Amino acid sequence: MHNYNGNVAVIILAAGMGTRMKSDKAKVLHTICNKPMINYVVETAVKIAGRNVIAVVGHQADMVRQIVSKDAEVKYAHQKEQLGTGHATMCAIAQIPENIKDIIVLFGDVPNLSSETILNLIDKHKNENNDATVLAVEIEDPQGYGRIIVDGNKKFVKIVEESDANEYEKAIKVINSGIYCVDKIFLENSLAKIRNSNAQNEYYLTDIIEIGNTENKKIGLFVSEDYTEVIGVNSHDDLLLAEKLMERKNF
Repeated sequence: MHNYNGNVAVIILAAGMGTRMKSDKAKVLHTICNKPMINYVVETAVKIAGRNVIAVVGHQADMVRQIVSKDAEVKYAHQKEQLGTGHATMCAIAQIPENIKDIIVLFGDVPNLSSETILNLIDKHKNENNDATVLAVEIEDPQGYGRIIVDGNKKFVKIVEESDANEYEKAIKVINSGIYCVDKIFLENSLAKIRNSNAQNEYYLTDIIEIGNTENKKIGLFVSEDYTEVIGVNSHDDLLLAEKLMERKNF
């Protein structure tokens, strides 16, 4: 396993309000084992990328900055309007130094992801010389997630969203975590091409994978063993589960 400090950057998407939490507090500031969940993500990101970590903030931006800065030195990008994950990533691109080759995009509400898993993702990305590499996991109940379609050689073909999946595709248990390692130039070029022509009028980061496919870019896949690492926190029940998982991990 390599040390990628100075060679990769990490963008953490942390601008959302998290309406399902039924709280005035920005979602990423809810605590798990007495620590704001974003601080776990920042800690992991700093292990990987050192000073090249950019947190995209929006709701209660000053509060998020203040809490994160107590524990770590990171850069910040401000997403004034929440226009989707693709737009949030665009907000951070300007902060990334010239010499960086690859970018990992993480979520501020996925606190249990380990640095080992991210390093494995980067290893796969670099060893295969991919333009983008998708972090996928196998899950017993894949309902609601985008399915990963592979060919006979287990090579990545495409991501099919639940609403577009046929019966055969719905039975697939390997899902997209939404976490990617992406070549910086490919990321910049593909972000410029994504459109918000969907029901939410948002710019989705996932669309860069489809753009890569259309342009015959090299899209790879790393399937992690432990699906619990990529569970996002969207509700109080999720928060309790994340706490249980964190306690188990640290026990």
